Amino acid sequence: MMMVAQAHVGLLSFTSCIPCVPLPCRLKFGFTKHKTLTMATMSDDPIREWILSEGNATEIRGIRSIGGGCINLANRYDTDAGSFFVKTNRSIDSSMFEGEALGLNAMYETRSIRVPKPFKVGTLPTGGSYIVMEYIEFGASRDQSALGRKLAEMHKAGKSGKGFGFDVDNTIGSTPQINTWTSDWIEFYGEHRLGYQLKLARQQYGDSLIYEKGQRLVKNMGPLFKNIIIEPCLLHGDLWSGNITSDKNGDPVILDPACYYGHNEAEFGMSWCAGFGGSFYNAYFEVMPKQPGFEERRDLYLLYHYLNHYNLFGSGYRSSAMSIIDDYLRMLKA
Repeated sequence: MMMVAQAHVGLLSFTSCIPCVPLPCRLKFGFTKHKTLTMATMSDDPIREWILSEGNATEIRGIRSIGGGCINLANRYDTDAGSFFVKTNRSIDSSMFEGEALGLNAMYETRSIRVPKPFKVGTLPTGGSYIVMEYIEFGASRDQSALGRKLAEMHKAGKSGKGFGFDVDNTIGSTPQINTWTSDWIEFYGEHRLGYQLKLARQQYGDSLIYEKGQRLVKNMGPLFKNIIIEPCLLHGDLWSGNITSDKNGDPVILDPACYYGHNEAEFGMSWCAGFGGSFYNAYFEVMPKQPGFEERRDLYLLYHYLNHYNLFGSGYRSSAMSIIDDYLRMLKA
């Protein structure tokens, strides 16, 4: 089993996730001030420039690395106006962080579950990009009931009149996530989630078998959604254990999103790597009642993330994805 480094505030801990073998390497971080998100102007050090102007600090007292990941580097900037959390990437333009900032802002505006408030996104003069966020002091609590309730409150509050999708495309891990607005959920999930990943598997690995079987599932999955109402809910989009923590008061905090508006049940697509227990689901469904057929649809939402892991990390995930596809094809007699 592969162990994954998880960077918390000033602390490097290690967590394992079953059955994620091997597990993706992603950034975890901590983030206390509330400012408006702005775009950077170019300077020799735009991060320092923003902190000492719009960040209302007069002195940067220290910069500490708080861990890194496969994609980004993370630092805590301590100042006389408080601390800021900064992620940088030396090889990717600002569009990735812009998508993250829009997602964090959307979740923040629901006034439900706590998320770090983004302040600034910009480009680095030597290439790459950065994002400055609120710094949240992490605690040790893992209250599953509170997490379920707060997540459901976010889903209930975060609605869209545009349909399913998001204002920008973003990323799931480092895979592009297409968020073109679509009025029909089955069409959106079939084309922009499962369909995109299936095409990527065929392109990367020449895997025509999983592509062809997956497309049969996409064309025949409609009966799984009979007799339910699907509203576009704001989703975190990548909710696994490494993106879930708590603040020093014990309240749940979620990080590092891949937001879009979708069927609320799709939020549980990373449940195989999130450790959700009975108390989580009980609290969640008290706020967002369970709809008929939830159990039958659950694996359909896992499939997107298994396919993404296959495309990101290789053949170790192919059998899980194929097993789900085959089970649904038998169930649907497709």
